[in-house]
Amino acid sequence: MPVFRLSSNIKFPPPELAEENGLLAVGGDLSVQRLLEAYRTGIFPWYSAGDPILWWTPAPRLVLFPNEFHTPKRLARVIRKQVFSLTADTAFKDIIEKCARFRGTNREETWITPEMQNAYCRLHERGYAHSIECWHEGSLAGGLYGIALDQVFFGESMYSQVKDASKVALHALVRHAEITGIKIIDCQIRTEHLATFGAREISREHFQEILKKYIRSDYPQKKWRLHNTNKEGIGHAGACQEEKKL
Repeated sequence: MPVFRLSSNIKFPPPELAEENGLLAVGGDLSVQRLLEAYRTGIFPWYSAGDPILWWTPAPRLVLFPNEFHTPKRLARVIRKQVFSLTADTAFKDIIEKCARFRGTNREETWITPEMQNAYCRLHERGYAHSIECWHEGSLAGGLYGIALDQVFFGESMYSQVKDASKVALHALVRHAEITGIKIIDCQIRTEHLATFGAREISREHFQEILKKYIRSDYPQKKWRLHNTNKEGIGHAGACQEEKKL
């Protein structure tokens, strides 16, 4: 299959025309409109600094259904002890910057370039990108961020500065999904780490059907708030702080 070159027209070729490795198109921009069009059809940008923007739609697709989430015993103990306090959408900019920084510290090539950070911060300001933050002794210890469209959450990245922080954030995301009606969490590409929590691969056809079923509108969402209804004690008193950064 050819790799398509995007024009100024905000339109993507059908996902089924992607190469075997999932690469579909090159070029375009990271405007809010183009990113929303990409995500609603299961496409996302992923490229290194200095390269042109590359657009991907891998198959099979790793996804996590909230009702299939598995909480390892050790993580359950950490949650019960309330080692971390949790917030949502209070430090989005910090979360995305730290996701990029920690990949660099671990000598991993990061796609979270300054250009990408700015683009996703614009999505956050519009109500489309959201974060969950883990705090330990008053400092940001880890978290995650992604895009929410209707009943689908597209996970982008997560990090831990303190052991287990990102796992607790993932658990909080799943519980938030159960409470608010999010039906599926997109994890993009298989990792053994996510598979241990119940994430599994599905076909591109199945994934596209899910997107059509659960993305009926792309209205922005209000600032997320974590509720005090968590099975494992997550959502305690400090979980709904006012926004203090961004």
